[in-house]
Amino acid sequence: MAIDLKLYNSLSNKKEVFRPLQKGSASVYTCGPTVYDRAHLGNFRSYIFSDILIRALHFNGFTTKHIINITDVGHLTDDADQGEDKLERRAKKDNKKAQDISKEYTDFFIEDSKKLNLLPPNKYPRATDHIDEQIVMIQKLEGAGFTYKTSNGIYFDTSKLKDYGKLANLNLESLKEGARVEKNLEKKNPTDFALWKFSKKEENRHMEWDSPWGTGFPGWHIECSAMSKKYLGFPFDIHTGGIDHKPVHHTNEIAQNEALVGRETVNYWLHNGFMTIDEERMAKSLGNMFTVRDLEDRGTTPIAFRYFMLGAHYRSPINFTWQALKGAEQAYTNLILEIRRLTAQVHTGTVFDQIKNFFITTPPKPDWKKRFTLAINDDLNTPAALAVLWDTLKDKDLTPKEKLSLLITYDTIFGLNLKEETRPVSVPSSIKELVKKREEFRNDGNWNGADHLRDEINEKGFIVEDGEKGPIVFKSL
Repeated sequence: MAIDLKLYNSLSNKKEVFRPLQKGSASVYTCGPTVYDRAHLGNFRSYIFSDILIRALHFNGFTTKHIINITDVGHLTDDADQGEDKLERRAKKDNKKAQDISKEYTDFFIEDSKKLNLLPPNKYPRATDHIDEQIVMIQKLEGAGFTYKTSNGIYFDTSKLKDYGKLANLNLESLKEGARVEKNLEKKNPTDFALWKFSKKEENRHMEWDSPWGTGFPGWHIECSAMSKKYLGFPFDIHTGGIDHKPVHHTNEIAQNEALVGRETVNYWLHNGFMTIDEERMAKSLGNMFTVRDLEDRGTTPIAFRYFMLGAHYRSPINFTWQALKGAEQAYTNLILEIRRLTAQVHTGTVFDQIKNFFITTPPKPDWKKRFTLAINDDLNTPAALAVLWDTLKDKDLTPKEKLSLLITYDTIFGLNLKEETRPVSVPSSIKELVKKREEFRNDGNWNGADHLRDEINEKGFIVEDGEKGPIVFKSL
C-alpha cells in the first residue's frame, strides 16, 4: 500500500496529500537570496528545507522542476517600499558596481549551497535578466485596473482584490498605517505595494531601466511573479520560503498573480520557521548572523550543520548556539564512525585487502523502509526520520550489509553523503603489522601490550576493534 506524501499548506492551514498538476512531476519555486551579502545560516534554513522537499519528492517517485531566483535589484530596506535598494546601498558602501556585488555574492551563495550538499535547482534566474517580463506583467495589471501612480512609483491597489491577505489571515479592517509599514501619504491603502519605483535624480543608480512610466526599477514582489510564471507557468505546484515572507512578500505575490489570471496560481504554499540565535532572530540587520564560512573557521563541517538542521521540524523554530551545534556534530561523527565500522564488518576476513567496486545490493528491509517513509511523508518530519535511522543501527537482527543498505536509502533524504563512507579504505602495511602484533599479544594474554598497540593505532588515524571473526579496522575521524 502506497504511503501518501502529506505537506502542510499555509493557505489552508492543514496537512494535505500532495497531488501534482501533472502526474509524476512537481513544479517548485523557492524564494532565493538577495545577493548584497553572504547568506547567513538562518537564510540557509529555507534552502535546506526546500532541498529536503525536493529529495522527498524524488523519494516518492516524482520528477521535479525547481527554480530558485536570485534577487539582484528591487529589494528595499523596508516593507513600505521606502529606503534604499539593498544592492545599491552595498555598492555605495564598497565603492563597487551593483552588478559586481551581485555576482560576488551569488557565487558565494552557490558555493555555500554545494558545501551544504543542496541539490542544484534547474535554474537560478536573476531579476535583472527579466525586466521585460516584469514590465509586461505590470502593464497587464494596469490594463486590468489594479494599479495607480504616485510621485515615486506605480502601486498595486490591494482594495481591488476581495481576498487580499488570505495567506497570512490579515485583518485589513484593524490594520493601521505604520503597524505593518512606514507611513506613505500617497498610498490609498496601507497594504498597497510598489510594482515599479521611479529613480530619483540624486540617486545615481547603477541599475535602472526605461519603462512606460519613466526610468526606474521593479519592486521586489513583481520579480517572483514574473519569473515563476516564465519558468513554471500558472498554476504551478509548490512555492516555498521563510515564514517571514507570509504577511508581505508572498501575500503580494498572490495578489499580483490572481489579479493577473483571475484564479489561484499556486496549489501548495510551504513555509519554514525562523532560526534564532540565543532566542533572538538571526538576521543581517540585527548583526548576529553567522555564515558557512564561520562554521569552517571554527572547524565545523557544513554537513554537520546540515545534520543539526535535520533535528528540528522545518515548521518549528530552531535556536542556534555553538554548544547545540557541537552536540549535533558529535552525533554526526558517531554516525560516520558507525558506518565505517559496519563497512569493515562487511569485509571481515579480507579487511586488510583493498576492495574495489564495492556496491551495496541488499534490498532494504520493508518494515524499516516503511517506518522511514511514514516519517518523511508526514510533512517532512526529519526528527522522526532521524530516530528511525538510529533505531535501525540498534537492530541486532539486521546484518551490517542490511544496515548500510538502509542508511544509504535514508540518506537520499538526509543528504549527508553517507555513501562516501561505505567505500573501504586501504589499510597501510604499518597499521597491518601493528594489528598483527596486537593479536599476538592478546593470544599470549599480554593485555597491557595489546592496549598500548591499540592506542598507537588510534594515534595513527585508525581504530581497531575485536570482532567475532577477527579484528575490525577502520579509519578514524
